[in-house]
Amino acid sequence: MHAVSSTRSTLTVLVIDDEANIRKTLSMCLEADGHTVVGVSNPSDALDAVNGRSFDLAFVDLRLGTESGMDLIPQLIAACPWMKVVVITAFAAVDSAVEAMRRGAADYLPKPFTPQQVTAVTAKVAYLRGLERRIQALQEGQAGDLADLELSSASPAMQRAVSLARQVAASDATVLIRGENGTGKGVFAKAMHEWSGRAGKPLAVVSCPSLSSELLESELFGHVKGAFTGAVRENPGRIAASDGGSLFLDEIGDLPLPLQPKLLRFLQDRTYERVGDTKTRKADVRVIAATNVDLEEAVTTGRFRQDLFYRLNVVEVRVPPLRERRDDVLPLAERLLARFARTRRIVGFTPAAAEALKTHAWPGNVRELANAIERATIVGTGDHIDVHDLPFNPLTEREAMGPGSHVTLDQLEELHIRRVLASTKSLEEAAGILGIDTATLWRRRKKYGV
Repeated sequence: MHAVSSTRSTLTVLVIDDEANIRKTLSMCLEADGHTVVGVSNPSDALDAVNGRSFDLAFVDLRLGTESGMDLIPQLIAACPWMKVVVITAFAAVDSAVEAMRRGAADYLPKPFTPQQVTAVTAKVAYLRGLERRIQALQEGQAGDLADLELSSASPAMQRAVSLARQVAASDATVLIRGENGTGKGVFAKAMHEWSGRAGKPLAVVSCPSLSSELLESELFGHVKGAFTGAVRENPGRIAASDGGSLFLDEIGDLPLPLQPKLLRFLQDRTYERVGDTKTRKADVRVIAATNVDLEEAVTTGRFRQDLFYRLNVVEVRVPPLRERRDDVLPLAERLLARFARTRRIVGFTPAAAEALKTHAWPGNVRELANAIERATIVGTGDHIDVHDLPFNPLTEREAMGPGSHVTLDQLEELHIRRVLASTKSLEEAAGILGIDTATLWRRRKKYGV
């Protein structure tokens, strides 16, 4: 029981009982523990409730006047598959409770019940819901994110991005995270969810380029059984699944045009319909979107709705590319090495490998760096990662980098300074060759980490 209570979180609870006193008593117990409660007296109102919003838990009396709570259980679970059902029963009807659990109920609460029993059963459900969310995070790859690694930075631009993300996380404002592929936009989204008051609720992740328009609509908004060929069961959708939490729309610039007005409507009033259904539903979901696309240009060319862009771009967080965070490369590489080399004794990088890591352009950003370090820990044979263990050839890169090559001026200047410093005996001699004073050379060295 200690493990259960230590991980308790607030739940959204539906109480279904035809006795007003039972509904009131149970609601008071639940609200005293911080849970949100909706009380109804009959199956019809119960189904309307679960079709209009998401619940974590339902307390169902097995006798609802002339109607059966037993028959209601599978209908509730079909509408809200992650919801746990706890039946309320008299001691004389424990056999009925067993049958209810066979139909999908998670537990039962005997009448008359005490506040302590209510607290115990809700704590158990909260613990189970927490486990389910962690499993979902693992399945979606969230648990493998490098948040603890990537958000630590010596770069002023990165520090500003993290500071803004922390500041806006406490609000419900829609956030647009912008940056190149591999910079860690998903890590920012997860961190903002964890920093917010919604951390105890789900974070749903939807990759906009990964599905066709039809499947993406179903993934977002859900569908009813028979809505299309292959829809053999109901799908609540990611919006319903993240009710009370956050929804991360990755690469929103690739959202198909037919879906854009539907997302715009949801952002405006938090209402939507499942595919194949006419019933309007509501969800309390905070939206975080990310893109590597120039959305302003996409608006100009008609690939992205201007009104949707304005709705998404309430707060903009820009994540700088790794090539603009040169001082972060080696610290990041060392932390990644500690993560990937757990089964081997690899203590660091050779000077040549460290130099190669600092000078590489990293077009794939932090994701490319993580892949490079993971590969190096697999193919490397010594106790230090050597330059030959890296998946790129730094010598070839340096030879290819020259006037007219597709590199930035900063990259060209950095390479030239490194080469001159390597071929001279003193800073004064290097400054003379470069045509700058030693103070300027010192500032350049500090800028590039030379």
